[in-house]
Amino acid sequence: MKLLKTEVFRRMIKPFGQSALLVILLSHGVTAQKSISLAEARLLALAQNKKLKSSQYNIDAAKAAREGLNGADKPMVDGSIAGFYVGKPLNALLPEYGVSPSVMVKQSIYAGGKIKLGKQAADKGIEIYEEQKAVTESEVLFNVERAYWQVASVNEKIMLGRHFKTLLESLLGELTNSFDAGMIYKNDMLRVQVQLNETELNLGKANDGLVMAKLSLAQTMGMAGSTDFMLSDSVVGAFNPLASENFLNAAENRAEIRLLKKSLEANQLQEKLLKADFKPTVGLLASGFASIGPNMNFENGKNFMSSYVGLVSVSVPIWDWGQKASKVKEQAFKIRAHQTELEETKEMISLEAQNAYLQLNQSARRIHLSNASVQQAEENLRLSNDRFKAGTVTGQDVLEAQTLWQQALSSVIDAKVEYKVSEAAYKKAIGESGM
Repeated sequence: MKLLKTEVFRRMIKPFGQSALLVILLSHGVTAQKSISLAEARLLALAQNKKLKSSQYNIDAAKAAREGLNGADKPMVDGSIAGFYVGKPLNALLPEYGVSPSVMVKQSIYAGGKIKLGKQAADKGIEIYEEQKAVTESEVLFNVERAYWQVASVNEKIMLGRHFKTLLESLLGELTNSFDAGMIYKNDMLRVQVQLNETELNLGKANDGLVMAKLSLAQTMGMAGSTDFMLSDSVVGAFNPLASENFLNAAENRAEIRLLKKSLEANQLQEKLLKADFKPTVGLLASGFASIGPNMNFENGKNFMSSYVGLVSVSVPIWDWGQKASKVKEQAFKIRAHQTELEETKEMISLEAQNAYLQLNQSARRIHLSNASVQQAEENLRLSNDRFKAGTVTGQDVLEAQTLWQQALSSVIDAKVEYKVSEAAYKKAIGESGM
């Protein structure tokens, strides 16, 4: 029901985007012990996590660099102005002083395709940063789930420890009465007292562990230092094994593979850019200038002179002792290395998905066996209590039964949390960890 409410809430705020949910969550104040669901924790991480913010800044920087290339094929205009004063004996040949403004226009006519390829490379750079962010997002979301269930696990262990403490205190009270009546030896009572002391110590450690687990979750959500929140999702639900799947196709859904493919395409563009160095380049330059000073115009003796210069340049590579060719060859080997890395990464992702699948099913089997152990431990505890009241077993037998019951329940908690984490790891392995 909680998950259903969360889904309805997400659909309500969907038209306003993730930022709307973030504002709503923060406006209610996490400091007032805000109850956070797993879905809300994931959204907070997507909006506030430092690693994701850094990734977005890299994307913005790449886009800004790309915008700067829009004018690469446009005319460039530069203007300047200079003042001068000429001393003897040059002033006999030149005007003694004057001012000379000028304007220069440069236009690339043909650059061997470098401008077009440069823009394509910049576009590919943006795509690479976007895929890098997708990889980071997948890691962050997995870390959020793992941290979330760690907090849930510690919460469950604390509640179990408190219940176990209550059972021990009850048993200690009964044994104290029996000792006062002279029916048992003191060591029977001391065994329970020792276990009670250990339970108190473990509860203290668990409470400290809860603080650290919350701090870890808060940092992943972008709320570093905050512990004033509760979890609304608990370790419940269906814990069923998965049917066998084809893990060879898992790699195609992973951002890591898309990232490597984009990087390979960028390397191929770089190879084309290096090959473009073999082609000629053609440029046009036009410059207009004016000069103002006494008798500046040497043609008619006037104080003003203006003129212009036009220039067309053609540059043709002829011979560079193989420098350009060696760079192209080097880039070709880099491309082959990248292709090999891509193939190996696909294989490793397939193995990762297979391992995650096996781990998830192992967790499901562990839950089934742990639940059976809990039922047996509960029955054993019930029988031990009945026989203790009947005087056929000692307090030590009840203490052992209580300890077995506590251990069985603790194993169930561990198994269920392991399943939740394994489920998140499996979804990440097959590329389905996004929102």
